[in-house]
Amino acid sequence: MKFYPPRPEQRRAEARRIPDFHAVPGRGRCDGWTPLRQAEFIGHLAATRSVSAAAKAVSMARESAYRLRTRPWSEEFCAAWDAALGKAARPESHRPVTFPRKVTLAELQWRAESGLWRVRLVQGRYAGVLHKADNSALLSLLSRLNYDAKGKGAGGGGG
Repeated sequence: MKFYPPRPEQRRAEARRIPDFHAVPGRGRCDGWTPLRQAEFIGHLAATRSVSAAAKAVSMARESAYRLRTRPWSEEFCAAWDAALGKAARPESHRPVTFPRKVTLAELQWRAESGLWRVRLVQGRYAGVLHKADNSALLSLLSRLNYDAKGKGAGGGGG
């Protein structure tokens, strides 16, 4: 009878978790950083760990990717970028996030329109993106608009 020694336990590579993120608003150009292109860039960045290669994969320039990080409302995109590269959240990143932060109506409207983007990685390889509606942003937007409508319609002056 043959005896086979137990195999050393092969540790899987630690699966990187890229957080869901809201895309950075753009200028509405079809050849610019659309939300889908941003999500695909994060996926390619996680697979290649090269900003140049990931930008080339989505037909954009490396410099424009770095400019995208500096735009307003880009905190979640920056966090997804850092997670794709395997970096921990750094306090000295391009735009430090301070919580709690007030979210404007315009930002809530953008979040409700663009939704959340989730990058799928299978065994460390880019497998696609999932887009889902951001119901919490929509409900927050509706409750704020309802609150504003009730405040203005209540007569305000008393008397």
